[in-house]
Parts: sequence; C-alpha cells; structure tokens
Amino acid sequence: MRMDEPFHTDRIAHITLDDASIIRRTPEVEHERRVAIADLLDENRTALCGEFAQHTGPYALFVSVRDGRLSLRFTDAQAQTALIAVPLPPFRGIIKDYFLMCEGYYEAIKRGTIDKIQTMDMARRSVHNEGSDLLRDQLAHALTLDEATARRLFTLLCVLHIK
Repeated sequence: MRMDEPFHTDRIAHITLDDASIIRRTPEVEHERRVAIADLLDENRTALCGEFAQHTGPYALFVSVRDGRLSLRFTDAQAQTALIAVPLPPFRGIIKDYFLMCEGYYEAIKRGTIDKIQTMDMARRSVHNEGSDLLRDQLAHALTLDEATARRLFTLLCVLHIK
C-alpha cells in the first residue's frame, strides 16, 4: 500500500514539538527539526498497539521532554488521546555521541577532505541508527514504527534534548 492512499490511517498526520522543551536553537538544529518533521509527515508508518490498540489514526502527535522522560501524546481520529512516555537515561549516551558526531561532521564540511566528510557522515549515521533502534525498542510496548519513522523521531528527540 502506498503512503499517499487516502485509506492509509496508520500514520502521523500532524506533529507539534513542545517549544518549551527546546532550549537552544542553532541554524543546524532548526534545519534538522524542519527536515525531520517534513519527512515524517510526508511518509511514516505508525500504529498504536498494546493497551493503546483501540486508538486509530491518522494521529496528531505532540512531542515533549519533561521530568526526564520523552512524552508522546497521540490524538486519534476520534479525538481520544494516548500518552506514551519513556525514560531518557537510556538515550543520554547515544544522544551525546550523536551530537559529537554531528559537530565533527559539520566541522569536516567546513574544513575537511571528502574522505573525512564521508567518514564522519558514516559515523553519524551509525550512531543515529543505534538511537532510532533503541527508541523503537523502548516504544515497542505501545507503538509500531517503521525504521524511517523511528529515525525521524530520534532526530526530534535530539532536537528537544539539546542543552
């Protein structure tokens, strides 16, 4: 089934980030945020499951970081909400590594060789994949996500986690 088919409901149709959760906005962070949201809305596979299985999409999603937890509030087609939260401590090391890889990547773009840029990009993507896999694992009790959707949600988690 194609994502643009009108009967496709297992998806996020609208997303809002809690602006109070975003502490620092650099041009790079804003760019990553805009791209992740646009890509996520363009194509995603998301279905609530487990205790939230009665909720059907398409969903509006509100994402925030509060009290050391990532909170995902889904509002379904019937205006019912489901709040899913996961603790942030398991993500701290991966997020820190991801930020370091991003800094190295942007520095390589400014001053590095093609080989250095490619190496840093591969390292950055590897850490990003690790983070998105952890996010999928942490949310598996409540959400079914495709890989691309998990990657984009991990990017948004990073945007909200910047200190």
